[in-house]
Amino acid sequence: QVQLVESGGGLVRVGGSLRLSCAFSERPVSNTAIGWFRRAPGREREFVAAVNWGAGNTVYDDAWKGRCAIFRDNAKNTVYLQMNSLKPEDTAVYYCAATRQRPVRLVWDGMDYWGKGTLVTVSS
Repeated sequence: QVQLVESGGGLVRVGGSLRLSCAFSERPVSNTAIGWFRRAPGREREFVAAVNWGAGNTVYDDAWKGRCAIFRDNAKNTVYLQMNSLKPEDTAVYYCAATRQRPVRLVWDGMDYWGKGTLVTVSS
């Protein structure tokens, strides 16, 4: 069973940046799609961004384009989410998830493996 462990969350001020990490217990298979999702208080879980492990192709939710970057480090079996210009409404638990299903559905229940999340709090 593949395990995903997120880290890097914390308290940051408005306008600040954070880099979240998602470490895999084993090297992802080349065609694995890895996504970041978030769940803010009182809201449904939302898609943020995704990357294909092998090709490196990326997809972003429109709300995040220009404000974040998703990338992988093959040597560390880790996917990162760099978030910039953070706002109070970005406060949420951020989750990493992965799937090898095709076609890829970039929604929470379209994933095969899920991490437990890391809390990001943006203070004003």
